Amino acid sequence: MKRTHTVLTLALALSAGLTAPAFACPPTAQQLNGHLRVCPAPQKHQKKVEVVFVLDTTGSMSGLIEGAKQKIWSIASTIAQAQPAPEIRMGLVGYRDRGDRYVTTKTTMTDDLDTVYETLMGFKAAGGGDTPESVNEALFEAVERFDWSDDPSTLKIVFLVGDAPPQMGYNDDVKYQASCKLAAEKGIIVNTIQCGNLHGTKDHWTKIAGMTNGQYAAIDQDSGVQRITTPYDREITELDQQLTSLMIDYGDQSERSYQYSKRDRASKISSSAAPEASADRAIYNQTAAGRSNLYGVKELVDDVVDGRVALEDVEKDELPEEYQSKTTDELKKLIAENNEQRVKIESRLAELAKLRRDHQDKARASMKGDSFDMQVLITLQKQGESIGLTITSGTEDSKEDKEGSSED
Repeated sequence: MKRTHTVLTLALALSAGLTAPAFACPPTAQQLNGHLRVCPAPQKHQKKVEVVFVLDTTGSMSGLIEGAKQKIWSIASTIAQAQPAPEIRMGLVGYRDRGDRYVTTKTTMTDDLDTVYETLMGFKAAGGGDTPESVNEALFEAVERFDWSDDPSTLKIVFLVGDAPPQMGYNDDVKYQASCKLAAEKGIIVNTIQCGNLHGTKDHWTKIAGMTNGQYAAIDQDSGVQRITTPYDREITELDQQLTSLMIDYGDQSERSYQYSKRDRASKISSSAAPEASADRAIYNQTAAGRSNLYGVKELVDDVVDGRVALEDVEKDELPEEYQSKTTDELKKLIAENNEQRVKIESRLAELAKLRRDHQDKARASMKGDSFDMQVLITLQKQGESIGLTITSGTEDSKEDKEGSSED
């Protein structure tokens, strides 16, 4: 509480044109629904990408919100397949304005993208109606209330997406000029995507992007996403579900409770998302960055096979009840069998992922390049280069033509 008060005071001072002293960033721990996850040590020099989407969720944004629900996995998968393979964390802020059901709502930045997606699925476009929105509060939330890495080599990005200018008449919030200064101090790039052509928005959106060396882009109000369904989506999703069924979650009671909750969440996402979104998620889960989203905190087959734990060291009461009566040899045999099936499934998924990507690349060649997801990926390609990441997205054919329009 003390630090939050101090930061808010400093930010308000910046709003008034004063210079704030440097202050420490919060500790970089990942809080997953109350369960503190201890992540494995990253590979030496492994690149890191942190992205927070700040989305206007008022009524006029319904088309884009529904589109974003379909494309967040595609965006994550594209980043994950960059070279060299990076670690990825994402967060989400939804915003409206004072007097609406909420001003801002957020999910913690995490590598458990199922959590982010679950929050996004709950977003419904509503409220608004009086044009200016609480952009200032949302941007401050994104910059200051997420546990951004203090590693200067991490690519740290905010995508601010909306159609209305910020409400500048509130005296008790932090203006975007101050938040942008704080972002620049932390090495956070703020990119802005304007939906539609509402008067007054472009001026603020270009200033916000310019203050942090970000990119400004404009898309039509209804330019949500480019949906490409392929003949491979259903099989990919089914294989992902089979892979999950081979897992054995273990640990103490809180760890297993978290894992069971995660599996339940994954099942709901897999069954309720559009076919192409479910396939995007399955492919993301097969990347190095997606492993934590797929396996969670403690999964016995993967941990034993990869040598992170010896089966003999696992206490019986750490196992699911149906496995507690099995002998060590029986468990070893089961793990070997599950792993054999896992290897076959992963091999087939790799084949299907390539066929699917080839299909998508052909389809994109004849599609518009100014949609929300294409603008996000084009921007990521440019900014990934700053930390040595090569991101390919199938946007190359349209990139050159669209760069000029995004800077008009």
